[in-house]
Amino acid sequence: MNYSSVDIKEKFNLFAETWSPKIIGEMNDYYIKLVKIKDHFTWHRHEETDEVFIVYKGNMRIYFRDGSVDLCEGQMYIIPKNIEHKPYAEKECEMMLFEPKTTLNTGNVNDKFTKEKLDWI
Repeated sequence: MNYSSVDIKEKFNLFAETWSPKIIGEMNDYYIKLVKIKDHFTWHRHEETDEVFIVYKGNMRIYFRDGSVDLCEGQMYIIPKNIEHKPYAEKECEMMLFEPKTTLNTGNVNDKFTKEKLDWI
């Protein structure tokens, strides 16, 4: 049995690219992911699952077709399944995600942001 902790700050220091989630753990049928974001993402929705955004460092906004929500360090927001949204960060923002293993980062959209295969770090 491995009784080593995961240093989240250290894991964030292992990569620089944005909009490319990295897996740091798994629990049941979920991956625990880290991602850095900056600028605009694509409009998308997840038809089969809710999505949780936990801001580790920085600030971000999640746009919806009828409004938006702002998040800062230490805050989280859960987007219900099938709700179209678009994340945005003016400056780099570090986030943690808990998602089913089958969740595609761009949900129902396949574009330049889509990551079919995620790396473990």
